[in-house]
Amino acid sequence: MATQPLLIDGEWRAARELINAFRAENPATGEAIGPAYPVSGAADVEAALSAASLAASPLAATPPERVAAFLEAYAAGIEADAEALVELAHAETALPTQPRLANVELPRTTHQLRQAAKAARSYGWTQPVIDTAANLRAHRAPLCKPVLVLGPNNFPFAFNAIAGSDFASAIAARNPVIAKAHPSHPATSERLAQLALAAVRETGLPAATVQMLYHLDPSLGERLASDPRVGAIGFTGSRAGGLALKAAADAAGIPAYVELSSVNPVFLLPGALAERGAALAQEFYTSCTMGSGQFCTNPGVVIVPSDAAGDAFVAAAREHFAAAAPHVLFSRGVLEHLQRNLTILRAAGAQLLAGGDAGAPGYRHAPTLLSVDATQFLREPRALQTEAFGPVSLLVRVRDQAEMLAVAHAFEGNLTGTLYTASHGADDATATALTQALRPRVGRLIGNRMPTGVAVSPAMNHGGPYPSTGHPGFTAVGMPAAIQRFTALHCYDNVAEHLLPVELRDANPGGVARCIDGVWCLDPLDKQALHS
Repeated sequence: MATQPLLIDGEWRAARELINAFRAENPATGEAIGPAYPVSGAADVEAALSAASLAASPLAATPPERVAAFLEAYAAGIEADAEALVELAHAETALPTQPRLANVELPRTTHQLRQAAKAARSYGWTQPVIDTAANLRAHRAPLCKPVLVLGPNNFPFAFNAIAGSDFASAIAARNPVIAKAHPSHPATSERLAQLALAAVRETGLPAATVQMLYHLDPSLGERLASDPRVGAIGFTGSRAGGLALKAAADAAGIPAYVELSSVNPVFLLPGALAERGAALAQEFYTSCTMGSGQFCTNPGVVIVPSDAAGDAFVAAAREHFAAAAPHVLFSRGVLEHLQRNLTILRAAGAQLLAGGDAGAPGYRHAPTLLSVDATQFLREPRALQTEAFGPVSLLVRVRDQAEMLAVAHAFEGNLTGTLYTASHGADDATATALTQALRPRVGRLIGNRMPTGVAVSPAMNHGGPYPSTGHPGFTAVGMPAAIQRFTALHCYDNVAEHLLPVELRDANPGGVARCIDGVWCLDPLDKQALHS
């Protein structure tokens, strides 16, 4: 079977070792669409890794201005091709063209690329530090090795392995990227790769700055993740897949930044429910079913008091879920995984309130609402925190503040935790106690809004404690912090001025903000003070 070519070392070339082939599917119908794409073998992986390794040092030495120009040219190319990209992504994911793909996700993607360009141009990610007394200088620097990026199924643009935040972050730090596209949207990824290559050529970056493979056998992916030529890994996807890659990378001493799973607990406090319970039921339903619930920040567990206002909320939410038609999921695999995890939740004591059934045609599942009391949740906290990736949420009914706090303390690490409180202050004491319980368990604490949606901001933390991610100290969204994952800390001890990176030189010719003797400033160094 003829398959689409791979992007290797600046060229589109046929797979050297074709293990298998696959086609995308239209999730709304279950039918195969588009051309066949290769499942690559070891020869293709070696070709990409060898080319990227040779490009790493030249790219690290490239002026930041040219890297920024690439990111901006790529963003402009995506915008110019937006209509075709949106149609491809819609066909492969069934996500709506309006507003999701055209008005939200594609603009977010180009915004991320331009934020990365700004950070590259300003050296904002390098964090230069100078100790004048010891004549020590340090900064964040390129890894001088390629970064392996593996994208998820749920964001064909904003987290795509060849266009998303991990990609932009690694490139801004001047590292080549080997992108492993997600098989749910190969044609979308192929078109993005074509635009990326055009921008590489336009701006004169090394040919292997951007490369892409479509699919690998998991064992070969683990071999790639453990190859000492790889500098770091960025992964978004399933817990099982991410942990397997992380184990392989850990064994080889390679940093792996993996986003795994999250149920994103939402606490509805009594005063908030009494004040606006019906509105919260609508807001919850909308958040849970947005994008067919296929968000890593979906509100997967909602804690609800067992009082009259809580009962009214549950009744309203149940009505919303029961009235909804089945939603289209990304693939057969997503549907099967969802059904498997619903079985786990119900076996652990969760009661079905609404939904629970698959639909047709294609890969569909009804919005599903489950409920369990706090006593049972605390008996089976691990099973009842199983992520049901789709339009599904579990309500946990609590009798009082003590049970609510006990439930909060039972949560694993999550990307987000949310508190809904009364506007008049009636819930403030409980919210304070919950904040203390949740703060070490969530990357982002949210007040009075649902967790779906991740702002592309320098202040954003899209990360969290294990098992939401593999490391609590990093974010996958927001420049310059996201860039720092793909850097090395370089220190210079009494090194001659002409051998220093530009942002560490006395005169500070680039006008970079630097921490000099504990104070951030833009000033050049006073040489007389330095050597006195």
